[in-house]
Amino acid sequence: MGSHHHHFADQGSEDLPKGYSAAERGAVAKRTTLVSVLVNVVLSTLQIAVGYFARSQALIADGIHSLSDLLSDFVVLLANHHSQKDPDEDHPYGHQRFETAASLFLGVVLMSVGAGMLWVSVERIMDPDAIPDVAPIALAIAILTLFTKEGLFRYMLSAAKRVKSSMLVANAWHARSDAASSLVVAIGILGHLLGYKILDPIAALIVGLMIARMGWRFGSESFNDLMDRGIDERELQEITQTLNETPGVLGVHDIRTRKMGDMVLVDAHIEVDRTLSVEQGHDIAVAAREMVIRRHRVLDLLAHVDPVDAPKPAEP
Repeated sequence: MGSHHHHFADQGSEDLPKGYSAAERGAVAKRTTLVSVLVNVVLSTLQIAVGYFARSQALIADGIHSLSDLLSDFVVLLANHHSQKDPDEDHPYGHQRFETAASLFLGVVLMSVGAGMLWVSVERIMDPDAIPDVAPIALAIAILTLFTKEGLFRYMLSAAKRVKSSMLVANAWHARSDAASSLVVAIGILGHLLGYKILDPIAALIVGLMIARMGWRFGSESFNDLMDRGIDERELQEITQTLNETPGVLGVHDIRTRKMGDMVLVDAHIEVDRTLSVEQGHDIAVAAREMVIRRHRVLDLLAHVDPVDAPKPAEP
């Protein structure tokens, strides 16, 4: 399933300067998340109810998986709401980190839910004779869920890539991990109906592991970001290139980055011709900052201007 923070570089920086404001990103987050909430409410209710009456532990587990998805949707909506608040006196850099803290909390919740499910399935597997017969309707519901979830994933991922929000990409992959668990459940129920009764609780066990793993990933990612982790090499090079392309910039060094929720803060030293006036140097720095903010997911760029000897014009 690959990790869920794929690079957004495939958008190319040629078709810019089209950036997305926090408000536009917020609107897309809200819309896709509400669609996801609706789908998950319907599916988890259906799965848990049918799973209960059809006596399929795996289907119930998958219903709980959908619920955990729902929980994450609410955390995303909440974080989306709070991290958009403008900077204030106590939070001069804005509230983007709220998103990260929310993900950390979600990770812990999911790990405990997954652990609880593992416990139940292991008990069942230890006592195979007590496994009840599953009604065939459980299989139909599992297959329906599988197709719905895959569709939801594709819809959410395309929206997330459009506005370049790592939080939304994470949430889309989350729907994909749900589709994967529904696949496991469908196979487990099918196997059970074909006479291998233990496959239903085994499927439930795998879904429990998936939920716990999802929680671990959410938790560790956000923990690293709270520790001021920088951005990856590729994005750093792209930002450097944008700086170097700014008219008047002769070179760039000592670039530092740190993440603020979805966005990045950058500090950079830019080199300009030392014979320019302070005002000219300042204008170049302002132009460089604007270009970077327009092209990349950068919240702010602080440029330090270093005077250097201008390259001599080539001899004729």
